[in-house]
Amino acid sequence: MLLSSPVAFSQAVVWASTSDSVSRSTESSSVIQPAIIQPCTRPAELFDIDEYDGPFNKLVGNFSQKLEIKTVTSPHSHRHAQPCTLDAKEKFHLFLRNSFEPVNFVGAAWDAGWAQQDKDDPSFHEGGAGYGRRYRTELTDNVQGDFFNTFLYPAVFRQDPRYYRLGSGGLRHRLLHAMRHVFVAHNDSGHLMFNYSEWLGTASSKAVSNLYHPGNERGFGPLAQRTGMGISTDMGLDVLREFWPEIAHKFHLPFKTSAQQSLR
Repeated sequence: MLLSSPVAFSQAVVWASTSDSVSRSTESSSVIQPAIIQPCTRPAELFDIDEYDGPFNKLVGNFSQKLEIKTVTSPHSHRHAQPCTLDAKEKFHLFLRNSFEPVNFVGAAWDAGWAQQDKDDPSFHEGGAGYGRRYRTELTDNVQGDFFNTFLYPAVFRQDPRYYRLGSGGLRHRLLHAMRHVFVAHNDSGHLMFNYSEWLGTASSKAVSNLYHPGNERGFGPLAQRTGMGISTDMGLDVLREFWPEIAHKFHLPFKTSAQQSLR
């Protein structure tokens, strides 16, 4: 018993010191080990206006920039990186940027001219004063429509308001991909979901426009018709976004072909 006591005591000391060292190493490893951050991609500028000296260079550049603001490359072409998600603040900034692009003012002037030609909102009358009222209403249409589609409903449903361009593949596959975006969108986690922002946003925008468009027909039928026209227009814009690089190539417009996306 006397001989065995020192041996048992020494084993206890060794076990205690070993367990302390293991616990200290575990604590240190848990503190030192850095968190693994998955990379994501941010859209690079497709059209560089500084490299284009053709006719209407500012107008062409602004038009291309308008298309690219709400366009990202589909994650199918980047297996190890997803497009960077937008929080509510970034969606609000996207709404502001998309609403106040210079080309929007040109488009509103064009739409106001057609509205004047068709005598929409007769109470606005004709002449310069009537055109000015129609121009202001067209600008209001653009801003409040972007507010619903780009910020409010995407923030509520945690949905990505941008279009995901394939950029490669067959014509039919890419065309169907672009046309279905009004029905299917990505959520903030990158998964597919019904595009609530498109349908609720467009319907809300058309309903609100009745407040300052005195010539609009009221009722569910006219509202549904205007909503359908708005969604069809957005579908056409998505098709244009999908094939814009090829269109730019066709008209010999310079744009960046390398590093279409940059890692954050």
